[in-house]
Amino acid sequence: MEQATYRDLMHRLSEVWAVKKGLARNLPPDLPAGSASVLGLLSRHGEMTISELTDLLAIDISVTSRHVSYLADRGWLERSPNPADGRSRLLRLTDSGRDLLTGFSDDIADLLAERLGDWSDEEVHELIRLMHKLHDSLVCPAQPLTHVRS
Repeated sequence: MEQATYRDLMHRLSEVWAVKKGLARNLPPDLPAGSASVLGLLSRHGEMTISELTDLLAIDISVTSRHVSYLADRGWLERSPNPADGRSRLLRLTDSGRDLLTGFSDDIADLLAERLGDWSDEEVHELIRLMHKLHDSLVCPAQPLTHVRS
């Protein structure tokens, strides 16, 4: 495939990123998008340590820690001692955190259903399949560019 095709893909991914940021405007005003991501990951993956959460978010642990503190201060997440390692704590959603997540997830799903109303079920399922495939192909540890064009 030609490099121009991959450049086009890069531009489409930028557009998707902008759409994702737009969808974040539907979050409750007191819930930053990064903190909403933490709630979503805890819901999908279950309880975990802050290190595991940091790996999933692919951000610095200090940023993860700020999100965790923000959510815990509002009662949407709880930290408990890790029986397997007394030096760490396990993070899990509280009932109110789960309710908050369900509420805004339903709102965003309704918006997507409205905006994609003219898509067939097959098209939506194909997009989901291709997005999974793209994710699986691109997930890798952060690596510096080894070749920089001049």
